[in-house]
Amino acid sequence: MILTSDFTHISSFSFYSAVCLVPLYLIYAFLGGKLKGSLVLGWIVLLWSLHGLNVLSTLIDMDENGPRFGFAPALSATAWLIFTCYALERHWFPQSRVRWGVACVGLLTVVLSVYFPGQTLKLNASAWLPLHWALGMASYGLFGAAVVHALILSHSEKLMRQAAQSSAGLPLLTLERLTYRFVISGFVLLTSTLLAGFLFGESLFGAGHAWRWDHKSVLSVLAWITFALLLLARYHYGWRGQKAIRVIYLGSGLLFLAYAGSHFVREVILRR
Repeated sequence: MILTSDFTHISSFSFYSAVCLVPLYLIYAFLGGKLKGSLVLGWIVLLWSLHGLNVLSTLIDMDENGPRFGFAPALSATAWLIFTCYALERHWFPQSRVRWGVACVGLLTVVLSVYFPGQTLKLNASAWLPLHWALGMASYGLFGAAVVHALILSHSEKLMRQAAQSSAGLPLLTLERLTYRFVISGFVLLTSTLLAGFLFGESLFGAGHAWRWDHKSVLSVLAWITFALLLLARYHYGWRGQKAIRVIYLGSGLLFLAYAGSHFVREVILRR
């Protein structure tokens, strides 16, 4: 069967923290809107801290299995960054109602990371490599937050055309501005990540690992071009609405395929 996993490759902390996160995310998704004041803040801090430690545990040798990483831990790290963006956004826009989206994404990726903990990492690279990864994962998280907001924006626009009340909790223009702020921030970090890989690839990854035009590089560059064209079109021609949202989906899809998608094929389908 293709969808199988070896649970001996996951640390006990990763497993038990994931077990705790599942009900915490479910409760927050269903009852988070009823929590008030310090209680909801404490719940958010608890989710954020435990999920962050769960992600970190895959990169730290807690049970002598060695640090591991793959498509599912990458998605989990992205979900944690999306949740970070949500927590900060909620501070400034408490009326925002993207709770369901971020809770479902967090729950799904945590479960996936238990079943597919990834592959053992090679530790003979530069000490600067974690910074390069951090930039890449941060761009993933920001684009992921942009996608979540774009989905809500698209749904809110449809409700508005049907003369129904929006469920987003934010004015459409505010929601649109937030979406593009995430896109711009993600684009800056993606640019930095690609430049670092192109200029200092061999220094970062070790000898013989200079920049190569493989599927990961090609898809990442295509995603960068897609977002660059979107931002230029918005600045010069005022692109907005469904046309711009579809471009956000396209660029994020290319970026997803560049790492998580390709590793999913290799780790799950091809079993390499």
